[in-house]
Amino acid sequence: MSEPFFSEPWFLPLIIILAIWEAVWKLIALWKSARNNHRAFFILCALTNTLGIVPIIYIVVQKKRQQNG
Repeated sequence: MSEPFFSEPWFLPLIIILAIWEAVWKLIALWKSARNNHRAFFILCALTNTLGIVPIIYIVVQKKRQQNG
């Protein structure tokens, strides 16, 4: 019987890289949402783990809004 995939040598580095990726995007989005007084997004981002997808969407949308006016 083969060993589970999480016992592979590449699994731990992958988890560490994904955790750092999530933390960086989450911190940037939390900082921006706090400065813009967007409480709902701040709470949503703080309570969910989405591998940076929600924070990236927020940052992109906010950047477009700031450029348009």
